[in-house]
Amino acid sequence: MIYIVSKTNKPQYNIAMEEYCFKKLLSYDKIFMLWINEPSIIVGRHQNTIEEVNLQYVRENGIHVVRRISGGGAVYHDLNNLNYTIISNEEKGSEFDFKTFSEPVIETLKDLGVEAHFTGRNDLVINDKKICGNAQAYINGRIMHHGCILFDTDLTVLSKALEIPKDLIDSKSVKSVRSAVTNILPHLPEKIGVKEFSDAILRHIKKLFPEMEEYVFSEKELAEIEQNSRDKFSSWEWNYGHSPQFNITRKMRFNAGKIQVFASVKNSVIEGIRFYGTFFGNNSDLSAVENALKGVRYTVRDVREALSRIPVSEFFAGFRLDELVEAIVG
Repeated sequence: MIYIVSKTNKPQYNIAMEEYCFKKLLSYDKIFMLWINEPSIIVGRHQNTIEEVNLQYVRENGIHVVRRISGGGAVYHDLNNLNYTIISNEEKGSEFDFKTFSEPVIETLKDLGVEAHFTGRNDLVINDKKICGNAQAYINGRIMHHGCILFDTDLTVLSKALEIPKDLIDSKSVKSVRSAVTNILPHLPEKIGVKEFSDAILRHIKKLFPEMEEYVFSEKELAEIEQNSRDKFSSWEWNYGHSPQFNITRKMRFNAGKIQVFASVKNSVIEGIRFYGTFFGNNSDLSAVENALKGVRYTVRDVREALSRIPVSEFFAGFRLDELVEAIVG
């Protein structure tokens, strides 16, 4: 068995490192990883990203959005949140045994004077409030289990970043289940930092597996992880475009009138869009606007760029370009 403690806080890199260990270090039956990310939202493999994040808040606060390769719901990470990964060769049928993989965290907390237990779903809780969500991926007899531990996370930011959009979105994506959450730190009899908590978990794992050794990546391996971090996990296509088809309805009111937008989006690209409302314009035929937006990525930047090529005020009198963009994508 080997262990790895990531030395970076870049979420794209840590997710890429996790995937590399899962898919490439096949000669190791068990791998244990610990990692901490900068403020970021990590969405599940089968989720529609824009249904899970507060896009405006995320943009304004520089929060990363990265899609992982496992299922489950969206989670918020920051520098006071600890993530752990256990990769193991398992028999088919045992791949969703969340409780067994959560035992190291439960036992470490017990050593620190805190009683935590596993719920019937896949969460760890203290006093019925969630402290850790879990997710898994399974490929050819190999399982990757990871947990997101709320140690001293900024719960106000978590709540705002994961605020469900007010827009009416119809899709077949997997939706996150929001739960009441709490941090571990307030429950500890003796206060410690997240790094000390990480060290405590690692010590517990070493007791369970005394033969465990630290793994050191080669320069070639680090280069491959870095490339995957950049080409896959930093790309719009993976993090946003890799979303199911969905329909969205947005309603907004501005000084110049009320506007309602109906859009059909596939792989986060606009397939069709219609406008209704109480606005006025010198040209009542909006087909030029609608056609200009077809095939455009459903992002603020791309929608603004497409609309900047047409005389918006001719169709939406009194509307500023930024207001129309906000009405469409937020």
